[in-house]
Parts: sequence; structure tokens; C-alpha cells
Amino acid sequence: MKLSEHTWTDVADCETDLAVLPVGSTEQHGPHAPLGTDALTAAAVAEAGVDRYDGTAVIAPTIPVGVAAEHRQFPGTLWVSPETFRRYVRETIESLRTHGWDRIVVVNGHGGNVDALRELCGTLVRESEAYAVPFTWFDADIYDDIETDIRMGHGGPVETSVIQHTDPELVREERMKRAGEESATGWGEYQSGVNLAYDSAEFTENGVVGDPREGGPAVGEGLLDGAVTALSRLLETVATRDVSRPQRRD
Repeated sequence: MKLSEHTWTDVADCETDLAVLPVGSTEQHGPHAPLGTDALTAAAVAEAGVDRYDGTAVIAPTIPVGVAAEHRQFPGTLWVSPETFRRYVRETIESLRTHGWDRIVVVNGHGGNVDALRELCGTLVRESEAYAVPFTWFDADIYDDIETDIRMGHGGPVETSVIQHTDPELVREERMKRAGEESATGWGEYQSGVNLAYDSAEFTENGVVGDPREGGPAVGEGLLDGAVTALSRLLETVATRDVSRPQRRD
């Protein structure tokens, strides 16, 4: 059940304590993929995951702006501080809790949100009556069943493939060749195990890491299916987990 598409009287009759909150980002994904890639993919995974889940869950509206200052040199990128992001997500989760949805899976589509979400959910569980866990779809075990050997970059084959499958009209296919030819091969500039770069513009001219031409709509379908399966299994686990907090050890 998507909250944005139902009335409050519909929602009042929905008997579940499980909610899904998609979060993403509005940021550059190269010259070929839309700024909303992270929010679009998070929403797609969340909605399909709930559909596949053998139970009932509500889906909150997607949070479209995240921790993305690392892309600020590229026009159209929006960002908030980690503190603002954590506070906004926390208060959204707390509002879900007041309606009885006190088990929440945060479906994340942006790498810059990962640390903030893990910290937030841990703090929330320790300090409130809600139980929340973050699920970053591209970090799940989704790569073994696809035929091509690709891994997550930025605006590369993973994200581009999923968008080519879910929202093909938003991908500028005529720019794919140049996007791939001018892409970086890795995220950052490393010395002695330390990433010396803080902003993506330091190591990629067009914002792309990884060649988006290595994927395609069929690959995107497989990646989405893997993420949806992983999310549905997580929902089953969260729905039945004993979420009471451990007692003090004496």
C-alpha cells in the first residue's frame, strides 16, 4: 500500500506494523542518466519488494534528497548535511511509528546515505520504540545470477541498466558512447589505502565511474529481480524478528 495513493480511511483499515521508506538522492549520474536515478531505483525496488513479500506493508513517499555534496560541482545536484538528513529520516520514521508502523525497512539507493542511515537506525532502535534497518539495494547479493561481470560504480552499468529497464525514456542513449569513453575506472584517488579525493569531480570529468555500455535493459531486469528478492526476504525477517532490546549483562 503506497500511502501517497490512498486516503486516511483506507490506511486506517490496513493491519500491519511494517513500513518501507525509500530514500535516494537528486544528483548527477553522468550525461546520460537522470539526476533522480537514486530515488527512482530505490522506489522501484521498494514497490516491487513489497509486491513480492508474502504479507502486508505500507510504502512511504520517497525521500529524494540525500547526502550528496560530493557531486556539488555538477549542475542540478542537490544535497543536505548528514545531520539534516538523519533528522529528516528519523522524524519521518517516528511519524510512521505513531500510526503503528514500528518496524521499518529503509530502502536506500545512494551510496552517500549509507553511513548516515546505519548510524541513524542504530540510534533510533536504542532510543525509541521503533525498529528500523537500512537496506541499500546495490549492496545486496544481486550479481551472481547475471551473465555479465559488472559491479557498482556511479552512473555506470549497474545503475544505468536498472533505469534502462524501469524508466527507459529517461536515459539518453545517444550519449552512452561518450559517457563510457570518458568514464573513470574507479571511485577516487588512492595512496596507501587512503582515498585522497572527496569530490567526484576530482577524478571523473563527466561524473561517470564504470562504462554504462556494459549493461543494458536485460541486465537491469536481472539486477532488479535480485534486489527485489533480497528485500522481500528482509521484510519477512523484520516482520517476525524479536525486536526487544537485550538486557544488561551483570
